[in-house]
Amino acid sequence: MLETKSALSRRLVIGHRCDGRCRYDPIAKQELVQSCLQPGVSIARKALEHGINANLLRKWINHYQAAARDTQADELVPPLPAFVPVLTPVIKSQTCEAMLSITLVNGVQMTLQAIDLAELSPLLNTLAHLPCSASTRG
Repeated sequence: MLETKSALSRRLVIGHRCDGRCRYDPIAKQELVQSCLQPGVSIARKALEHGINANLLRKWINHYQAAARDTQADELVPPLPAFVPVLTPVIKSQTCEAMLSITLVNGVQMTLQAIDLAELSPLLNTLAHLPCSASTRG
């Protein structure tokens, strides 16, 4: 077990930048993060064992988990097309024809045949507002 830790430590740091910070091997980083995600593993202990800061290791873990969530989300949600078709519902008017026979108070009789039900309501409103001799006193 000690040999795997030292092998990972040697591979982890692959060089130094000009500002003195370490450069890390991405594969070794991923192996270290995956070992930290095992149940019961102390991140601080793993960081000490490999000679890195625990906060840096926690940052790597967060990046790894965020990348895993992004790839899972990309796999679950299919990409949307550039243009979405707009569907307009086709409303078929129900043409139910009726016959209407009206007798007004002043004695006028009216019979309407083959009237559309959609036109019946405006017709009745118009007829209701017509003045007739019984309704107009004066």
